[in-house]
Amino acid sequence: MKKIALSFFVLIPLLVFSQQDAWVYFKSKANESYFCNNPLEMLSQRALDRRTRQNIVLDFKDIPINQDFVAIVNKVTDIKVMAKSKWMNAIHVRGSQTAINSLQQYDFVAQIDFADKSLNNSAKIVSEGNVVLNKTNKQKKEKSILATTAFATQIEMLNGQYLHQQNYKGSGKIIAVLDAGFLGVDSAPAFKRIRENNQILGGYNFVARDNSLYAHDTHGTNVLSTMAAYTENALIGTAIDASYYLFVTEDSASENPVEESLWVEATEKADSLGVDIINTSLGYSDFDNPAYNLTYSERDGKTAFISKGAEIAFSRGMLVVVSAGNEGSKSEPHISAPADAFSVITVGAVHANQQKAAFSSIGPTSDGRIKPDVMALGQNIIVSDENGNPVYSNGTSFSAPIISGMLACLWQAYPDASNQEIRDLVLQSSNLYASPNNNYGYGIPDFNWALNNGNDVRKQQFEYFVAYPNPTADLFSIHFPPNFNSATIWLFNALGQQIFEKKIKETESAFSVETLSNGIYFYKIQSELFSKEGKVIKN
Repeated sequence: MKKIALSFFVLIPLLVFSQQDAWVYFKSKANESYFCNNPLEMLSQRALDRRTRQNIVLDFKDIPINQDFVAIVNKVTDIKVMAKSKWMNAIHVRGSQTAINSLQQYDFVAQIDFADKSLNNSAKIVSEGNVVLNKTNKQKKEKSILATTAFATQIEMLNGQYLHQQNYKGSGKIIAVLDAGFLGVDSAPAFKRIRENNQILGGYNFVARDNSLYAHDTHGTNVLSTMAAYTENALIGTAIDASYYLFVTEDSASENPVEESLWVEATEKADSLGVDIINTSLGYSDFDNPAYNLTYSERDGKTAFISKGAEIAFSRGMLVVVSAGNEGSKSEPHISAPADAFSVITVGAVHANQQKAAFSSIGPTSDGRIKPDVMALGQNIIVSDENGNPVYSNGTSFSAPIISGMLACLWQAYPDASNQEIRDLVLQSSNLYASPNNNYGYGIPDFNWALNNGNDVRKQQFEYFVAYPNPTADLFSIHFPPNFNSATIWLFNALGQQIFEKKIKETESAFSVETLSNGIYFYKIQSELFSKEGKVIKN
């Protein structure tokens, strides 16, 4: 009997892992001119208004994926399309290695990336970067009812009460919450206020491919409560007047890289709906299949599929707020993905005494950047359970949405500010801004300081460099101010493929584009404290 049982447990992993996960990237899209001329076919008016306010132009990434390509792949034997991304012009497929490799026969396929990186060596198409993740650690909660005034620490640590006193409570801002499930949000008294005021605008379960939002898991419930719950003298969220979309992207039953693809798909949906802030209390580095694991060296902000998606989300004018992770006490304590992305606001956890919680993951990213970005209460924090009771819980899963809610309040106060300006303003308000480190990042934000100094800080934004000439036939130059430290520039073609990368340390740098074909190219410039994207035309 023992032998049979042993055989059973040995065979299960082999059966499970016989199916491979991979990303299939396409070469082109269809009807580009039509969609560019009819943007409401791709994005809501609110999404277009957000782009207009921030001077963000429509580009190739906004064009929908070619559904004919998707349909062709879906008909291949032993292939299942699990998710799709217009931003990446890619689909996530599951099937046998042989079946996935057979997709190379199609002219519209640009490249194939297996989640198991060892399989990419056997493919004829060389991948630009592999995507492997693991999902969030669920938090343990103490089911004890709290003192009625304990919630105040969560807001007062950030001086958020000063924004609330001036009636900046997130009104007019939309936050998308990407999580594992929202059990009880449709019935718990703590969410009665946002239900009655129609502040839950909708949502979707990308895992089940249905509208089952209020089931499966309470993690999203706990997360949402830090922003949106309201029970007088018991629990008040940081953005009780904001509106919310709820998206399920996390499969609580398994650890598979398809969850990152679902996250990107949901984020694209959020963009199209006009969302302002993405909150994700999810982090990925390990999977059920160890071959899919994301190593520390790959947590560089540009390798993981979800991290690349988070960067694109920021480039569309949204703020992306991410939990740092709860691995700080483990042998591998570093942040996961998408916390490693360049432009996201990565949030770590502290105690009420403002000391770092031991479990809070640390930086730097593998390419040496400061992470986390900021800190907020995450030890003995107060959340609502599925019945509406305030209970204690721990985790960076909750420090991130506390920050997301306060960002909505601050952005309400400065409605014409760009996402980059709001991000920079919050970092500059933090208590370690002058001397950041990889345990605390830039420290604990002071939202009262941010509110009072916003106009002065915003005047300084984006005045520090210019890119010229544009159009150009040979050289493309960038000028930085004298106090500039360092940055990285990337150049992408119209298909979104990276064709150039260079570290910049000089205040004046020039790059040759003479050998490039005529056309439109996209650049991204990133330093510790700012990010800039734009187009350059090669004549």
